[in-house]
Amino acid sequence: MRTTWSLAPLVEERAREHPERTLAVVAGRSWTYGEVDGRASALAAALSEFGVGIGDRLAVNVPNAVEWIIALLAAAKLGAVVVPINPRLNIHELRFQLRHAEASAVITVDTHDGIDYLPVFEELLGELPDLQYIITVGEQDTWYDDRVFQFDRLIDAHRDRVFPRPAAYDDEADLAVLYTSGTMGKPKGVRLSHRAVLENAAHTGDVLGVTADDRLLPMVPFFNIMGFSVMAGSLVTGSTLVLQPSFEAVASLRLIEQERVTVLYGVPTMFHLLMRDDAFHPKRMQSLRTGVMAGSAVADDLVKRVRKWCDVLVAYGLTETGPTVTITRFDDDDERRVGTVGRALPGVEVMAADLMTGALHGPEAVGEIAVRGPGLMHGYLRMPSETANVHTEGFFLTGDLGIIDEDGYVKIIGRRQETISRGGHQIYPGEVEDRLRSHPAVDDVCVIGVPNDVMGELICACVVPIEGAVITGRDIKLFAQDTMAVYKVPDIVRFFDAFPLTGSGKVRRKELSRAIALEHTASYPIGHAQ
Repeated sequence: MRTTWSLAPLVEERAREHPERTLAVVAGRSWTYGEVDGRASALAAALSEFGVGIGDRLAVNVPNAVEWIIALLAAAKLGAVVVPINPRLNIHELRFQLRHAEASAVITVDTHDGIDYLPVFEELLGELPDLQYIITVGEQDTWYDDRVFQFDRLIDAHRDRVFPRPAAYDDEADLAVLYTSGTMGKPKGVRLSHRAVLENAAHTGDVLGVTADDRLLPMVPFFNIMGFSVMAGSLVTGSTLVLQPSFEAVASLRLIEQERVTVLYGVPTMFHLLMRDDAFHPKRMQSLRTGVMAGSAVADDLVKRVRKWCDVLVAYGLTETGPTVTITRFDDDDERRVGTVGRALPGVEVMAADLMTGALHGPEAVGEIAVRGPGLMHGYLRMPSETANVHTEGFFLTGDLGIIDEDGYVKIIGRRQETISRGGHQIYPGEVEDRLRSHPAVDDVCVIGVPNDVMGELICACVVPIEGAVITGRDIKLFAQDTMAVYKVPDIVRFFDAFPLTGSGKVRRKELSRAIALEHTASYPIGHAQ
């Protein structure tokens, strides 16, 4: 095991030992470790002239591309901290995150998905006192502002320049501040150290058997902790990243086949969309050795279907945990590989906190999943009270409800905040969703609570039917009555063409809840025919 987990010296060692090894493939163009490390050093020299140094924060608003990797390495060389930005944020969300992070410079794509980012960031440049420089990735001319620079030109102008390095690289120093998606509340800046990210990624890679010969395709974005971890893990193992700017099923299928991808990473929705695409065929996937599904609830049936063409593992984790907490293993029996999120990584402890007393319990316990280990965050940026609220006895309280069996395998049954209280019964949405997904006409389902004067909350099943299916709300309810206790049967069924998703592929439950609440008064009659 490594004695240090600091990113800059780790990658520089790789670049010295294997400068010609391919680090990334983007749009058919290969980038070597030596080339990327050299460009990162040039960018570090430019950033140091802008005053960026130890502890300063560099925001990165770029889709998955080699520029993201270069920016991360440049920041690490200076002892600075990256702040990944979701390119889909609106200007109010963007303003909040940049101000909260006190970012001193930002690297941004000039255009993406039809959005012109330069006017947006120029406006913010005049509003945010900490923000001093903008570096643009793309071809747009930036001559009109002396604080706006073009990425490639800046690197070309600083090749072979010397930059000030930290006296010593500290692997407990912050590597990144990642903002949570805010699906269940306001986004919070999560401070993760070099060691938290890199050691966690290395252990996850060990479980998958990742080596320098592997070619990894992260379908998830780098601003998401899963994508960020895959990027970091690839640099640790010396493997190759195959990149696409953003997830598109048909493009991912083409890349897997053309670039001989061996390890595939994504959230369940992405694997689902791959199999729905007309271009999908298992023969195109023959290069795949394994993969990881994580990021949201994984249906048992989906795992079975994916394992027919990719020997995928299921993992569980959060931004605050670096991310991986548990993961299934290749030698687990089928029941555990399908029905659980595996057991803890080496060095990670998982316990269950009693919902009434807060007491921590080990195996054979049910409660809120609590985690302790080297991957835990340093805390929420500038939020000491929020940080204290999610810790007990050195354990981080995840907010997820789960069951730990006698051998340490974990089954997640829902979010504590998502639990529906109906007529004195506590209903876990994940449990109802798993049952409803087994209906042959149901493509996807999300279960939420709707306020009700009499029952407290009603159960609403939001359903995406498979293409061409003829299905009614009554059909769903009759199916539910045959497969679950009567108090878990949905009171309301609503059909959708697709669910609103976050940039990382999670269902926006709050948005769904608001949409349903607008249709129903607090005294909506129970059992109303849908």
